Amino acid sequence: MASSPSPISQPPHMQTKPGNGNSTAVAIVSIVATVALSFLLVIALYYFYLRRKSQQKQSFSQMSQEFQISITQHMLPAMHVPHIEAQVFTYKQLHFATSNFSSANMIGCGGFGSVYRGVLPDGRVAAIKQLDIAGKQGDHEFRVEVDLLSRLHSPYLLDLIGYCADQDHRLLVYEYMPKGSLQEHLYLDGKSPNLDWGRRMRIALDAARGLEYLHELVNPPVIHRDFKTSNVLLDDNFNAKVSDFGLAKLGSDKINGLVSTRVLGTQGYVAPEYALTGHLTTKSDVYSFGVVLLELLTGRVPVDMKRSPGQGVLVSWALPRLTDRERVEDMVDPVLQGQYTLKELIQVAAIAKMCIQPEADYRPFMTDVVQSLPTEPHSQVAESSPNCRLKYQTSIPSCDRSITFMTCLPCAWKS
Repeated sequence: MASSPSPISQPPHMQTKPGNGNSTAVAIVSIVATVALSFLLVIALYYFYLRRKSQQKQSFSQMSQEFQISITQHMLPAMHVPHIEAQVFTYKQLHFATSNFSSANMIGCGGFGSVYRGVLPDGRVAAIKQLDIAGKQGDHEFRVEVDLLSRLHSPYLLDLIGYCADQDHRLLVYEYMPKGSLQEHLYLDGKSPNLDWGRRMRIALDAARGLEYLHELVNPPVIHRDFKTSNVLLDDNFNAKVSDFGLAKLGSDKINGLVSTRVLGTQGYVAPEYALTGHLTTKSDVYSFGVVLLELLTGRVPVDMKRSPGQGVLVSWALPRLTDRERVEDMVDPVLQGQYTLKELIQVAAIAKMCIQPEADYRPFMTDVVQSLPTEPHSQVAESSPNCRLKYQTSIPSCDRSITFMTCLPCAWKS
């Protein structure tokens, strides 16, 4: 019996599996759906990114406006000085300007935080102070400085370019002073040949004019409260500007007016009546200026307990020597020998002595100090010259400023 012929078999690659076409269609649909969903997801994420960025920008703008309003109302609503808005920066801008706050750009560091050299978006070089905000007091000092420097403008005060109050960041942007602080030059290896007599006198005069502006040309007056060598900054030509107004306080617009406040400042610069009672006047700054003038004259720091007994506190050591012709030359910074006349030395020593008087009422006004300081190196100041005189008030609290005693500086010396 003949067997039926067997069916012709197809090669394996020609064989069709059940359901293969359906699987391919499902795979294609799945891929298309995945791509579409991914595309929609990207679009959604990009939309939310743009929306969040817009909200952050609006929030920052609103926060800056609120901050500007708060500082305007915070301390100085009574000042008769126009308020000029400082430029507002974002943290990202200042982060970029300082190369991510690189240590290579750090130009200063202290209890307040760090200062960096930075290049702003418009190409200006600036000093950017990044504050270490510790509680409300740090934020208060930040607001005070922004408000003050937005109102006070003088060639002898450091200019505030702008600030950053972005979220928890607090940064101040100042004009850049290439030579740094007076302190750095006075105490660099104990000597500084760059600061000869003429430069020291010009620095003293610039700083005195800065304080004169705060005390005499602003109503009500502004008391710096932390005037010292590290807060006197120098440009390329050693022109000086007063800086750091975080502790500044509005004074009274009355003659001899005082305000009571807790004692703040730097050891060695704080006036005795302020340290003992908390009573603050513009004469407290005059005392601090007298200490800085002594530093310029002697090259010594205000407090140095490593020195011999009796020499650790500059004011106590210098006071009896300032009016002694035989001893005053011995207290002058040795690097200044031969750079001044005896009359100049006598004049500067007498000004310093009057500024550091224990009784505030016997200290001169900064206007009188400005008029009395030598204006040119080796100037021959005649005893009859108006620049040879300082006005100071009696200790009578109610006396008018116009009632003054005129004291010729050389005549205040011991015979």
